[in-house]
Amino acid sequence: MHKIAQKKQSGIIKVLMMLAMLYAFIVSIEGLGTAFGMMGRGFADQLMQTTSNPIVGLFIGLLVTSIIQSSSVTTSIVVTLVAAGTLTIGNAVPIIMGANIGTTITNTIVSLGSMGRRDEFRRAFGAATVHDFFNILCVCIFLPVEILTHFLQTSAIWLAQAFNSVGGLTVVKPLDYVAKPIADSGRDIAASLLPGIWGGLSLAAVALAVLFFALVVLVKVMRSATEGRFEVLFDKYVGRYPYLAFLLGVVVTGIIQSSSVVTSLLVPIAGAGIMTVEQIYPVTLGANIGTTVTALLAALAIGKWEGLAIALVHTLFNVCGSFIFFVIAPLRVVPITLAKTLAALCARARYFAIIYVIAVFFALPGLILLIQNLLGGK
Repeated sequence: MHKIAQKKQSGIIKVLMMLAMLYAFIVSIEGLGTAFGMMGRGFADQLMQTTSNPIVGLFIGLLVTSIIQSSSVTTSIVVTLVAAGTLTIGNAVPIIMGANIGTTITNTIVSLGSMGRRDEFRRAFGAATVHDFFNILCVCIFLPVEILTHFLQTSAIWLAQAFNSVGGLTVVKPLDYVAKPIADSGRDIAASLLPGIWGGLSLAAVALAVLFFALVVLVKVMRSATEGRFEVLFDKYVGRYPYLAFLLGVVVTGIIQSSSVVTSLLVPIAGAGIMTVEQIYPVTLGANIGTTVTALLAALAIGKWEGLAIALVHTLFNVCGSFIFFVIAPLRVVPITLAKTLAALCARARYFAIIYVIAVFFALPGLILLIQNLLGGK
């Protein structure tokens, strides 16, 4: 009887924590928007000039997400910037694509834990980098298409405006009464302590810290609340029914709000030989779509169609990529083969795995941004 009461009390605490972190997340998004408004037009012009080159925008998204290891944080910031008018939707699209690649660093690093055991490492590294290759291939296809046709941007704007026209964004307006007063108080305090852009920067730093903390705690609480249940679902369905496994990836990641947690969970399972790269591949793609829930929540919290549009770009990008490399069954082999080939190479020369992580996630984007800086943003 005591154990049942203790379990119920633990469940209530977890629910209250989830609600508290969700509230902190919404307040941080409101605070970021207020901070960007304080920074003024000069900041907006400089940022838009920097990200006007789609290649630079892509690598900004990749590098930032690799450093903080959370595409949810990156995309939430981008949604806020777009909604505040600081960043255009067109300039934000490549950043979202880069964030999609950057988020894969977590499970790739997890796979490095098996480096001491050659066969296990080969399986684990293949399972981790299939996520990398899927996102890289999607960027190789959709970035040129987007530059030429603005397909993602146009589709997302149409959907966001259609949603807005039927009153979809008015649902979140009551949140203004609980989030806006705190953001406004933060603005007044920052402005009284520091002049001009410095006040905006200080408020942005605090809002970012709250945003990051809220998402980290939210993911941990959600994972703790569902621990054991999802592992059973994965074991039961992942290897047998690809489309069900795909849907499972969407739903589980949508609940946990972290694709890194879901995909990282599968890496040691693949390393142990319990599941193959082919079996975990559908879950990985589903997780890619499920993780877009955070940006959608951020957009709905802001209540502006521009923010919703860039959040929908993230969703459409992953949905279209899944259609090409999953629904079209013969093309599934492409990212899987590339991942297994790289894994076999790294299993023979394991130092190459370290070089791969440093080069793809840090050195290459860092070099591109350095060149951009040296050229003076041209």
